[in-house]
Amino acid sequence: MPQVKIRPQELSDAERFFEIFTQMDFEFIEVPVETLEDEKRFLSLNEVKRKTNFEHNYSILFDGKLVGACGIRIDQHRPWVGEIGYLVDKDYYGKGIATEAVKQLEKIGFGELKLQRIAILMDIRNLASEQVARKCGYEKEGVAKKIHRIGKEYYDCFVYAKTR
Repeated sequence: MPQVKIRPQELSDAERFFEIFTQMDFEFIEVPVETLEDEKRFLSLNEVKRKTNFEHNYSILFDGKLVGACGIRIDQHRPWVGEIGYLVDKDYYGKGIATEAVKQLEKIGFGELKLQRIAILMDIRNLASEQVARKCGYEKEGVAKKIHRIGKEYYDCFVYAKTR
C-alpha cells in the first residue's frame, strides 16, 4: 500500500520542487519561484521561519518520492491560529496524497504547535481542494471575498476550519 509521509523541507529538495513548479498549471495559486535559485532561496529561509513560528513547511513524500509541499502558516496576530496550504505534483492527483498530508499537518498543528484553530482557504473554483478539506473533517465557514491574489487579479476563497 502506498505510503504518504511529510518531513521538513530541505535545501536538497530544490531541484525536485522546481521541476514540479515548472510542470504545473497554477490556476488556483501563485508560486513566487521563477528560477532554481529562487527556490533555493525560499528553502534556505525555512529554518528562520520555523524558529520564529511564522511558517512550518514540509515536503510530501509518496513511497519515498517527493511529490508535493505543504505547510502551516501561523497568524502573527493570533499565534494560536494556523492556516494550512498544500500542493501536489499533477502526476499524483487523485491518490489521496493531499488528504493524508493535511491529516499529518493537523497533528503537528494541534499537537506540537499547540494551535487552537486551523483553517484551510481555497479558491472557490478549486473543487479538489475543497474535497480535501471535507474529507479531513473541516467545516465550511463561508466565503472570504477577494482574499486571494494571483498576478493582478483577486479571487474569493472558501474558508474551512477545525478547532481543537
